[in-house]
Amino acid sequence: MRKRHQEGSLTNVGGVWIAQWWENGHRRKKTLGRLSKLTKSEARLQLAQILSPINARFDSPSAHHSFGDFLASVYLPFYRRKWKSSTAENNEDRVRHHLLSEYSRREIGSIDRDELQALLDRKAQHRLSFSTVDHLRWDLKQIFDMALVEGFVQRNPAVLLFTPREAPRPNKLRMSWEEVNLLFSVLDLRELLVAKLAVIAGMRPGEIFALKWPQVEGDHIEIVRRLYRGKLDSPKTHRSVRLVALSNGLQTLFHKWQDASVDLTGDGWVFPSERGKTPVAKDNCWRRHFAPRLKSAGLEWVDFHVMRRTHSSLMREKNVDPKLVADQLGHSLDVNLNVYTDTALRLRKEATDALEHDIEQADHAVDRACNS
Repeated sequence: MRKRHQEGSLTNVGGVWIAQWWENGHRRKKTLGRLSKLTKSEARLQLAQILSPINARFDSPSAHHSFGDFLASVYLPFYRRKWKSSTAENNEDRVRHHLLSEYSRREIGSIDRDELQALLDRKAQHRLSFSTVDHLRWDLKQIFDMALVEGFVQRNPAVLLFTPREAPRPNKLRMSWEEVNLLFSVLDLRELLVAKLAVIAGMRPGEIFALKWPQVEGDHIEIVRRLYRGKLDSPKTHRSVRLVALSNGLQTLFHKWQDASVDLTGDGWVFPSERGKTPVAKDNCWRRHFAPRLKSAGLEWVDFHVMRRTHSSLMREKNVDPKLVADQLGHSLDVNLNVYTDTALRLRKEATDALEHDIEQADHAVDRACNS
């Protein structure tokens, strides 16, 4: 079994050597001395002496190792190589907040199934969302799967865990045809284009706000990046890298927005911030421009998740091939269809054209009823 020694790090802060390392799942640091009195080699030697007893714990796996040490020295270093930065940020925050706070100093071999299930039960009773509790269940299984393979435990206490029924599930809201038209009617040009990209084209908000003009190519958009928590990132999944078909109406709306835009160069954002050098922040745009209009229209319950879910639901009502919808959304349908089947961009464009046409017809029907 290989040794899992950490080397720690040395940083020069204002002419002082600062040592940093991990212990029991927490980052530690210590001031070693000034550069004028301590060479870098001497500082490294001091750091090695600090780490020696910590590294010695992992010379051979044992159930007596703490849960926090296992996460910091084995589990997280391995999975950081697999996770995207956004995934790592979410997973590490969740594990540190909900699991390390409970088990950081506990011997990993002393944790049993009943107390893990009791933890999930408490989280559900405290009204943590079903999604978060379910992710915690998966985290525990993955952590103890690795501990079992690496020889730190003799069995996996998380195998039979279940997500409690009490964990609140979200209401999966969607808009009706009439509500979609009402949404479109209260928005200005920029927000209207954003909303239609979500409802008609089925795009994620991070994909919409990360758009640059070269990605918009006539009857489709090429998805190559997304904006996540203010940072540019690669698309959410492999399936998310795709071509999104644009309806005729969306193409016309893009032309109108182009006429009102300043920077149409290769580096130009489709939805720039006020300074133009960065994309507009999704949350700011929503709070300032979407939320007040939606509240006045009685649609304050609508968000981007509702818009995207509406796309899928209305496509279903129209009996559009589910594979067309999955490809448009960048979702998986099942392995067989995803690996061996693809849909023509032309067919998906016809589907978005039909969706846009029916929304417009529903709006006309309301007008005729009001005038009769």
